[in-house]
Amino acid sequence: MIHIANLTFKRILPGLMAGMMLFSCADELDLQPLDSFSNETFWTSESNALLALTGVYRGNIQQNNNPEFRVNDWWSYYGLLFLDMATDNAYDRRGDNAPFSRLSNGQMNSNNVNLLAQYWERSYQKIARSNYFLENVDKTPAAAEVIERMKAEARFMRAVQYFYMSQYYGSVPLVTSTLSIDEANTLTKTPKSEIVAYVIDEFSSLVDALPQASEMPANEFGRATKQVALAFLARMQLAEQQFSDAAATYERIINFGDHSIDPDYESLFNGTNETSPEIIFSTIYLSDLAGNGLLQHGFPAVRGGWHIFNPLGSLVESYEFIDGTPFSYENPLYNPEDVRENRDPRLGYTVLVNNQEFGEAMYITHPDSVNSIDQLTTTRQATRTGFGMKKFMLESFSGDLGNSGIDLPIIRYAEILLGYLEAKLEAGDPIDQALLDATINQVRGRASVNMPPVTETDPDALRTILRRERRNEFAFEGIRYWDLIRWRTAHEVLQGNFYGASFPNAVNLRQDGDEVDPYSRWFVTKKNFREDVDYQWPIPQGEININPNLAD
Repeated sequence: MIHIANLTFKRILPGLMAGMMLFSCADELDLQPLDSFSNETFWTSESNALLALTGVYRGNIQQNNNPEFRVNDWWSYYGLLFLDMATDNAYDRRGDNAPFSRLSNGQMNSNNVNLLAQYWERSYQKIARSNYFLENVDKTPAAAEVIERMKAEARFMRAVQYFYMSQYYGSVPLVTSTLSIDEANTLTKTPKSEIVAYVIDEFSSLVDALPQASEMPANEFGRATKQVALAFLARMQLAEQQFSDAAATYERIINFGDHSIDPDYESLFNGTNETSPEIIFSTIYLSDLAGNGLLQHGFPAVRGGWHIFNPLGSLVESYEFIDGTPFSYENPLYNPEDVRENRDPRLGYTVLVNNQEFGEAMYITHPDSVNSIDQLTTTRQATRTGFGMKKFMLESFSGDLGNSGIDLPIIRYAEILLGYLEAKLEAGDPIDQALLDATINQVRGRASVNMPPVTETDPDALRTILRRERRNEFAFEGIRYWDLIRWRTAHEVLQGNFYGASFPNAVNLRQDGDEVDPYSRWFVTKKNFREDVDYQWPIPQGEININPNLAD
């Protein structure tokens, strides 16, 4: 949920927004009456309009304000972070038939991945709220600049939905007004190229009506700013290979001077540094009012968690040694007893490893361990890879794991700097040390990481380094899947066997049939991302059943 200004809004919003939903392409028109307001009398004050805008941001409200535990929208922890379980970064403990596993193991179709329908439905619900708001907010007696800002925020939220829909579904219906039931159920798809053009135009034209981050009072933290809109514009430009335009957009954000790299990497994710100048935009959670179940899903079993999220060995192998050399099992710096030793510190901030202390409990995953609740097996509610999620997990947390108030960063300044370098590189611009020092080396050089600076300027070699840097910097932040899609490398990367931790001399070591892994790694799964199928998600069959016009 995105915080708007006043916590009292969150308490009365569910009754209000239940009646403001006028269109969902997924089901039918919702004609419930407003619980507390009529449309004729609602738009009588700025505070009421701001309340409605809160509903546009907030998205789908959990019943009775219960904490979020499922795909709520693109910015829910479940909907964003768990996308990493479809990549080479992580594995879903629930197995190869789990929804996120099916996105990349050759099983995805329009019938068998329920989260595709959830993303679709949630997007159009937010689009409907945005359209309704935009059609009514002008009735509010408020200053013109206030109305224009709120309208820009609603347009931003609508454009964000179409950004995600274009990236994953491709061609989808473009809806910019409220619809009747008949209109909703007879829509046709708009070509992806037109969706992309719409998104770029919307982000570009609404920026001027939004405040700069430095102009925002503290009680408005979480509302869209110029930098947020520009960041999503640049994402779209990168995805569409409009590299010169993307570089110019990133440069605008940098030139504002409002954001910077935080020296403390770990604190950006565990709730202790939520207003850091590095965080440009977040989903804001509040225990008891709008909490989330991420800690319940992510904590190891030894601390009462469900251990759903399991880092893969390929991610652990992606982090460099402390001297900047790529990982290798043959490197004398490698310590099989503690893979974090002599490695990029971000590995230790991101991944739990065997025999690590976690909140005064020992996290023990060795497959030969005795009486360990997190022992690596194929059956119990524990790790499936030998690794656990450390990022976002506050070790000292002692409350209800299913009701966390830890925020979820959506856009960080590190993405701006690495995106700027990528855009310059792919545009064919000359790369020099000054550019590297202003971008990737700022990210690597933060005090808590302090990795050696990059000096490579050859485009092909630098591309490899930069893509690895994005993977390691943004692990578990829901960016890896999108990166692999837009780089068009998913069919190469998400193929074949994937392993977990290495356990030399282990007796109970899972193998792939008779194949013996030379590094004694635990076999986890196979992936089979299909080049001709999986780059675009199918429209859910349930939607096609309602509206056959959506069929290909």
